[in-house]
Formats: sequence, structure tokens, C-alpha cells
Amino acid sequence: MVTEESRTGDRYHHGNLRAALLDSALDVLTESGVAGFSMREAARRAGVSQSAPKYHFGDTSGLLGALATRAYRQLCERLEAVELSGRDVRERVAALALAYVAFARDNRALFDLMWRMTQFDYNDPELAEYKHRALRALDRVLRGTDAAQTAEGAALVQSYAVWSLVHGYTTLALEGAIDEEAADPLTSDLLPAMLRLVDVHPRDRR
Repeated sequence: MVTEESRTGDRYHHGNLRAALLDSALDVLTESGVAGFSMREAARRAGVSQSAPKYHFGDTSGLLGALATRAYRQLCERLEAVELSGRDVRERVAALALAYVAFARDNRALFDLMWRMTQFDYNDPELAEYKHRALRALDRVLRGTDAAQTAEGAALVQSYAVWSLVHGYTTLALEGAIDEEAADPLTSDLLPAMLRLVDVHPRDRR
């Protein structure tokens, strides 16, 4: 949100303009979706000239990429805030899965944007780091909180399998294509039942 403290007269302090543009861009994205997104409208709502966003983001792709990066960072923070102590591996996975679903439910527009790989630079280094950080949050739940931070190849198969299941359920549930009787995807018994079918267990911690 843009506050009065972020303005000098009718002009934003330079340090606040980028954040203000991201906030107004999120409003436009929430109302119009990716297909109807307009950088010009984001600038208008921020109360700046149409050329102002170009200085910070270059073009629409750059602005959407910055929003996607913000979304991945928020997802990481949500996943990393899950309390894991005193829980076995299945309980930890279930808790992380519900946090993932809750993030998507609470941030529908951002969640949709995050997977629109053709709309922004999906290989941007900062965005890529948050993507990997989100996967590591799940991976370390499966392999143990004291497992090495780096893993690749076969060590990640189980993590990708669980992530794919949770993401697939989330996407289908939010679109109303699965468990239509549950008004809220967090209240459905389907995801916990699906996770019970997965053979989750701590991996080798070397």
C-alpha cells in the first residue's frame, strides 16, 4: 500500500516507487488476471507517468517477473514458517502441503502468475533462487532438517513427486475440478488421503 509518507508532494521518493508500482500492479493483476494485465494501468494507479515503470522494470514482462519473484519469496516464507518440531515425516509433509495450498488460496492471482513461464524471464537469477529455496523447504522435510542443503539427481525424486502431487491437487481444487463438495481446498480430506498413498520416509542424510 502506498502511504502518505512515501510521497513528497505528488512525487514518490525514489526508493518507494518500485514497491508502490508492484503494489498497484498486484491490484491490476488481481482484478484483470495475466491476460488483462496493463503496465499503463499499474502506473496510473500508482499516480505516476506511464513511462515510470520502464525505469524500474523495462517492460511488462519485467514487471510481471518482479511480481512473480515476490510471490516465490512469499511462498518460501510461508513454507519455512511451518512448525516441524515434534512431528514425524508424514506429519511434516502434510503440514507443508497445507501451507502450500493455503498460500495458493490466499494469493490466487500471484499463484496463477508464478507458473506463466512465457510471461516473464523464468530463469532470472533471483527468481530461480526462490524457486530452488521453495523446493529445498520440502526436500529438507523429507530428508531431515539436518540434511545437506544441496541435493540433486535421485535424491530429489521423492521431493519432486510430493511437490507434483500437492501442486496438482492445489491447481485442480482451486479451479473447482476436484472434490467439488469442499468449499475450501483446505477442508478437503482428499489431499491428506492422497499423501497417505505416497511412501514418504527420511532419505539418506549424507
